[in-house]
Amino acid sequence: MKIIMLGAPGAGKGTQAKMIADRYGVPHVSTGDIFRANIKDGTELGKEVKRYMDQGLLVPDELTVKILMDRVGREDCRNGYVLDGFPRTIPQAEVLDKALAEMGDAIDYAINVDVPDETIIGRMTGRRACVSCGATFHIVHIPPKQEGICDACGKELKLRDDDKLETVKKRLSVYHEQTQPLIEFYTEKGILKTIDGTAEMQDVFTSITDILGN
Repeated sequence: MKIIMLGAPGAGKGTQAKMIADRYGVPHVSTGDIFRANIKDGTELGKEVKRYMDQGLLVPDELTVKILMDRVGREDCRNGYVLDGFPRTIPQAEVLDKALAEMGDAIDYAINVDVPDETIIGRMTGRRACVSCGATFHIVHIPPKQEGICDACGKELKLRDDDKLETVKKRLSVYHEQTQPLIEFYTEKGILKTIDGTAEMQDVFTSITDILGN
């Protein structure tokens, strides 16, 4: 079972990807994690990635897919995997499809966790993180006992730069321009499944398992 997770930043696709991986006993494959692991281990691919990152450049799609193929070719991915964070664009999806086809493989499902922009803005701008222990809260959904103070360690809670309104709007704009076209791309392939991401986390997961089966 090879799955790609789609959805806007803040839609909850990463959380669902981990839950799917746990439920079905397949790896949760995040491109960011793969990059960091290869760089840490000093692999040849990791050295290539580091050269681009040290220059502030984007890692080319071909190199990203090469690293991804190295990861999904391992024994623990024999029964499938959940891809999180890749592909983000049509060209990346095309390179991935080609690489998988050369292995005689293909993606089984592209799961789109659909959440309206206004909901995502409310979710992300309402987050507060502890400057000391890193605990996270939400001013509406998980409020601290004392406003602006961490329940765990008593230190100050702050709005992270990534969660500021202008940053969230910019990330959503990039998503709509670059990543949302993947919805049509995978619809045409007949493997897209769209889930209502505004439901409770467990209800979203139930909708996904209804598609994937038990």
